[in-house]
Amino acid sequence: MKNNEEWTQPAPRQRFVDLNCDFGEGYGAYTFGHDDALLAHVTSVNIACGFHAGDPHTMRAAVEMAARAGAAIGAHPGLPDRLGFGRREMAVTADEVYDLTLYQIGALDAFARAAGSSLRHVKPHGALYHMTGRSAELADAFVRAVQAYQPSLLVYGQWGSELLRAADRLGVRGVSEIFADRSYQADGTLTPRSEPGATLTSAEESLQQTIGIIEQGKAKTSGGAVIAIQGDTVCLHGDGPHAAAFAAALREGLKSAGIGVRPPQ
Repeated sequence: MKNNEEWTQPAPRQRFVDLNCDFGEGYGAYTFGHDDALLAHVTSVNIACGFHAGDPHTMRAAVEMAARAGAAIGAHPGLPDRLGFGRREMAVTADEVYDLTLYQIGALDAFARAAGSSLRHVKPHGALYHMTGRSAELADAFVRAVQAYQPSLLVYGQWGSELLRAADRLGVRGVSEIFADRSYQADGTLTPRSEPGATLTSAEESLQQTIGIIEQGKAKTSGGAVIAIQGDTVCLHGDGPHAAAFAAALREGLKSAGIGVRPPQ
């Protein structure tokens, strides 16, 4: 550098995070969540594929809505348990996990292709999410199904889970997920919904947890301890009464903190 040249500090690198939400979870005459309102704030959607929720009509409508909004489309396969909304564990084998995952990805992809769009990621729903997060065998089966269908698809899984380890072993790109509206336990897992404090009801509390994870790699547990945690995508649940306002506040808060939002690149 010449003496008469003024040195300027390089601009800080822009930080980005993906905001995802579960989507298209109605079926038949029933609708759930706030899909229209959430699309204004999220960058990725996880669309129910007909097992825990969804049907051919809702799947088509959800795909078309997401495509028009420019949101990245993901398949959200779950266990075949409508009565329990896919949140009850079932004694499924690894082969069954492989088959039900492959089946649901293919079903949603048909609608994505018909809409002139494509799938970007796959994220297990509910009990299947937690089961593949704990079991290496079930995680391998899930990732093998994704890989067999389309190896370039991303797998969304919880930070530190067996699902992300399986993705790494099998050469599929895993995306670490954190939760804006759920509290954590000391082992990094989510506080069970049956326990007090499992869900964060304050938008400010949710924002601080999210920013803390993104900027510092830390989160406070429901018991007050601090744990190490990292994430590239933030899950927002869309079935609460204030889901849209919650999402808007989170996105605006991230913007104010200098954190941009976009799907994983």
